[in-house]
Amino acid sequence: MAAEKFDAIVVGAGPSGNTAAYTLAKAGLKVLQIERGEYPGSKNVQGAILYADALEKVIPDFRDDAPLERHVIEQRIWVLDEASFVGTHYRSDDYNKPPYNRYTIIRAQFDKWFSAKVREAGAMLICETTVEELLMDGDRCIGVRCDRKGGEVHADVVVLADGVNSTLARKAGLHEELKPKNVALAVKEILFMPEEVIQQRFNVQEEEGVVIEMMGTVTEGMVGTGFLYTNKESLTIGVGCLLSDFKANPKRTQPYALLEKLKKHPSIAPLIAGGEMKEYCAHLIPEGGFHAVPKVYGDGWMIVGDSGGFVNAAHREGSNLAMTTGRLAAETIIAAKAAGKPMTAKTLSAYKAALDDSFVMKDLHKYRDMPEVLHTSPHFFTTYPALVNQAARTMFTVDGVDKKTKERAIFGSFKTARRWGGLVGDAFKLWRAFR
Repeated sequence: MAAEKFDAIVVGAGPSGNTAAYTLAKAGLKVLQIERGEYPGSKNVQGAILYADALEKVIPDFRDDAPLERHVIEQRIWVLDEASFVGTHYRSDDYNKPPYNRYTIIRAQFDKWFSAKVREAGAMLICETTVEELLMDGDRCIGVRCDRKGGEVHADVVVLADGVNSTLARKAGLHEELKPKNVALAVKEILFMPEEVIQQRFNVQEEEGVVIEMMGTVTEGMVGTGFLYTNKESLTIGVGCLLSDFKANPKRTQPYALLEKLKKHPSIAPLIAGGEMKEYCAHLIPEGGFHAVPKVYGDGWMIVGDSGGFVNAAHREGSNLAMTTGRLAAETIIAAKAAGKPMTAKTLSAYKAALDDSFVMKDLHKYRDMPEVLHTSPHFFTTYPALVNQAARTMFTVDGVDKKTKERAIFGSFKTARRWGGLVGDAFKLWRAFR
């Protein structure tokens, strides 16, 4: 391997790395992909959501043999207090007609399948190998150094897809240390449950799925959300909060305890009752958004996926941004090769232009102020969920009190909790976050 020179080296075999390697190999380029796990997906036991459109652009017939769990036909959004929730559901039969829009997947199975496609396309995959550092010739990246004999490998360009905590990019000075306010720590469990029980509890048929996203008092004032979704014979449940919030108050409930609290919530417990835990994992999610995206290209290098902070936390979208950035990076390299151009920063700047023209940066820009708004407004995760649930309880309780009196009591509770100035200020903050 050390004696060879490759057109491209891709570091990492997650969704972004696999997409980049597959696209490059399909175009006939000589590609080396390096994965530190025992096999692609070995470090990703958790369940996840797959957005079909991004993968369809790379592998149009992926539905024929990809290990998909359920296609999502219903989205629920819940605002929790300690004993109840106020929520909205969207369920459409349009989502029950092929080609389906979203799927639940088990990452270990899916990444392994995707990697097989990468190898079929002609890329060379090396597993159980850690890339220790980038090989630099001045400011230009010319390859990587791995933790094995003869581990220096050269390439025209290196694509970094090594995850949210990209040590390679930091060691090479390509971007700064990860800030706690820009990353969330999420914990997940996969609970085994018979297929027929899942279908009864969530009112779905075979292969149909439901996603529930939750916010509120379950995160105890920290910026974060919970989630629950259906697989074929299991449920994935989890919760995540910003690292900066855990760090600011070490006495706060720890991540695993937050998950246990979520599982015991009276609206969640009946849905997961009898579930047998199969897997437990914790992982980091980049949630800094637009302002936290580093420079993603330079002389001989590019950054894709979580390594570049490409996650839309507002809509809990990650895999589609990962696969899209991997594809756009690969297409930039392919075009440069076809034109006989060197892999300089000037040439690879076309990648950033493609990103800016895609939904990736447009969506991140739209929600550019959301991280700061939420980080400075803990009452959105405590006071308002409690007030909204209390308002619903007041209006739906039939107790002989007239509705006008109930409305005055609801408005009074909001004014007491936040006063007019706070209510107006909070409305402005939400406008900023979602404009």
